[in-house]
Amino acid sequence: MQTRLIQAGFFVASFLNRSMSVSFKSESIKTKRSMTNLKIAIQKSGRLSEESLTLLRECGIMFDTGKDQLMNQASNFPLEVLFLRNSDIPQYVRDGIADIAIIGDNTEKEKKTGILNVLELGFSKCRLSIAVPKNVDFQDVSWLDGKKIATSYPNSLRDFLADNNIEAEIHEISGSVEIAPNIGLADAICDLVSTGSTLFKNGLKEVYTIFHSQAILVANTDLADERKVLLDQLIFRIKAVLAAKYNKYILLNAPETSLQEICRLLPGMRSPTIMPLREKGWVSLHSVVNENEFWEVTGRLKNAGAEGILIIPIEKMVL
Repeated sequence: MQTRLIQAGFFVASFLNRSMSVSFKSESIKTKRSMTNLKIAIQKSGRLSEESLTLLRECGIMFDTGKDQLMNQASNFPLEVLFLRNSDIPQYVRDGIADIAIIGDNTEKEKKTGILNVLELGFSKCRLSIAVPKNVDFQDVSWLDGKKIATSYPNSLRDFLADNNIEAEIHEISGSVEIAPNIGLADAICDLVSTGSTLFKNGLKEVYTIFHSQAILVANTDLADERKVLLDQLIFRIKAVLAAKYNKYILLNAPETSLQEICRLLPGMRSPTIMPLREKGWVSLHSVVNENEFWEVTGRLKNAGAEGILIIPIEKMVL
């Protein structure tokens, strides 16, 4: 009986040792995986957040975004998404809590944290502008001298005033800046403007643009080598998605006599693809056209003799 108890004791001890060893190995693997994850911070709500998540999904990165989630791990790419308050993101990136982030460059200009601007993303475009009541006769920025200006961007406004040798009283407000002139708090405001509809509703007019802003990808200046590799992979995907957004695939039929002029109008990524049609003297031409130039180029193509012009969206475009 005693021998059996001793044997059982040895068996249990051996089992626990193996279990602990497996557990430690498992934890070690988890830690290693966590260390090689690239951590990206994005705004936890709003238009910039939605467009950032859309971009990541278009890059083939899959993750769930449940309500009130503050952190999420991608299922098919070593990327960890942190959902943070927009104004806090530059500091988190500078301190290395997040490796990279998608923010409006207006936020970095205001915070001046010195993080690295890696890539302009082309969405969430807006501008930081001065606005005044509609009845004000605003001729130039000298009107602001001696005035009270309400803003959520005191550093950017202070720099602007200093550059223009203007002395004004700055009232820092965290939100609803547009109401300041109506309640007598300020003579003018300095705020972000997208469409201008909010200014119009509050009896204001935009009179001067300080700078234009868009979403940018930023990074910590001291990334570990393995994270730089992951960042390069992510940038490769993002560039392919952005290139596809601003270009369209174009197919057309054209007489061979017009090829020289049409190829001049549509140089493509390297050169157009040209295939003969069954009808003698005609070819099918395939190329790429920039979205911003599409209508102008299409008119010229028709004038050059092109027919049956088809435009097809591009999902990804690797240059």
